[in-house]
Amino acid sequence: MKMRTILLGLVIGVTAAGSCLDAADYLRLSVQEYRDKMKGGWIGQIAGVSWGAPTEFKWQDQIIPGDQMPVWRPEMINDAFGQDDLYVEMTFLRTLEQYGYDVSIRQAGIDFANSAYGLACANNAGRTNLRKGIAPPDSGHPQFNRCPNDIDYQIEADYSGLIAPGMPQVAVELGERFGRLMNYGDGLYAGQFIGALYAAAFFEEDPVTLAETAVQAIPQDSQYAEMVRDLIAWYRADPCNWEAVWEKCQEKYRRNPAYQKASNGGIDCKINGAYVLMGLLFGQRDPDQTILISCRCGMDSDCNPSSAAGVLFTTIGFSQLPPRFTTGLDETREFSHTAYNFPRLLDVCEKLARQILARHGGRVERDANGDEFFAIPVVPAVPSKLELSWAPGPIANSRFTPEEMAEIKFDSLPHGIKEAVAQVFPGWEIKDCGPDMNPGLRAEWQGRQQVVCVHPLDQQTGCTLTRVVSVPAGRKTTLRLTVGHDPKGDFDLVVRADDKELLRQPVGPSTCTAGHWLELSVDLSAFAGRDVRLDLVNQPSGWSFEAAYWAAIAVVSE
Repeated sequence: MKMRTILLGLVIGVTAAGSCLDAADYLRLSVQEYRDKMKGGWIGQIAGVSWGAPTEFKWQDQIIPGDQMPVWRPEMINDAFGQDDLYVEMTFLRTLEQYGYDVSIRQAGIDFANSAYGLACANNAGRTNLRKGIAPPDSGHPQFNRCPNDIDYQIEADYSGLIAPGMPQVAVELGERFGRLMNYGDGLYAGQFIGALYAAAFFEEDPVTLAETAVQAIPQDSQYAEMVRDLIAWYRADPCNWEAVWEKCQEKYRRNPAYQKASNGGIDCKINGAYVLMGLLFGQRDPDQTILISCRCGMDSDCNPSSAAGVLFTTIGFSQLPPRFTTGLDETREFSHTAYNFPRLLDVCEKLARQILARHGGRVERDANGDEFFAIPVVPAVPSKLELSWAPGPIANSRFTPEEMAEIKFDSLPHGIKEAVAQVFPGWEIKDCGPDMNPGLRAEWQGRQQVVCVHPLDQQTGCTLTRVVSVPAGRKTTLRLTVGHDPKGDFDLVVRADDKELLRQPVGPSTCTAGHWLELSVDLSAFAGRDVRLDLVNQPSGWSFEAAYWAAIAVVSE
């Protein structure tokens, strides 16, 4: 049976809350086939992100040349265990596993606040809000979160359809619970759409029908829904020329300011969601072409093929996939920051699917051979209300209670960063280091050995290295620094002594020598004869690749 049953609306006396259904109003899926398709969906995510990872954000607003694409090798299937495209959504699975489908949004927020991995964009803003006591849904509200339309929940919502075969309403409901931790408006709808794609993929193969089905789960007046309808229309008008349609996407959803409101540049959900659909539609059910086209569209070019391949591989099922995508997976290895290896991941998804099925009026049946089948009620999704990130509604004034704040326990510094600073720069301490860009020790970076990478905590709070030093009398004392910037970013270096600002210096392509390094000297003679606290601040100046790379810090008296 195809998902077209839902599109035709063959539902008698059914509401979103559930009621009695005629036998003809159920979709039926064997548990064996459910596991096979769900397993395929996870493999699709893994393959897509692994294949695209070397290209991520290296081509922005341009198509990746075909000869610059990596060549797929079966052993690449194990490159995804440390990918945030996977382990962040597994945080949500863990919350559901521990607390059940009806878990509150506040508990979801507490669990996300306690996550230990590095984050960026809307995820980082949302989690920072949660840790400050701003409870959901306000943690994702534009008043507190400058990135509400970012791609974050879009790349993390795959789980919501993989545990809800044929139940698009579940993708809507889980979006309201987990997507609002970090997103709002189109940023929320993007994840609900992706979840609904997966829910439909258990019963429908045709990519156009999948997109037409899933878009019904989000507000029809949203810009995201408009994008989906555009992609379907453009594909139908020119189904053999994806590059021409890519240009249409750029013209409308990148260059037109009306579609860039509340956008955070290249990680806007609409343009990256368009690239997911580009792969699904123009790939025409070919696994390699689906991944390659979605990846070659550029921007977040590992997340997008991960979602496109995840949906496609769900329609195909693990058992029918080409062996190059299914052999060699290390099933004993755990995904970073999770409790799951691959078999445990599949088991928890089946466990949750059974719970959700019962919760939404379905049942498990057995045939004459004793084989189990899911009987899934055909219930159309009821979309969330329309919200605009650039003209948001009122906040909920939601704050965690003192008791809830006591449950939020996290290491305020990324793992290993204190040890890296102590090893390379003895006597110096670090504070307000954010998790973005994987802070820590670099054995070698841009030609220098033993470099410490740090990152600002948030868009206002710089990362600070601090130390109290004794400045001798009668001698010239100088603070000497060698600091670098990421090739794609810059920041402001601020040097303070006892809270007095001695230097504020941009560190970026316009100020650094070849190799992205800047060497500086700061005279400390004014503090001769006493102890002084020095603060070296990696201060954000635009929130784009703002890591600082410390190669040398020395106080020299002559």
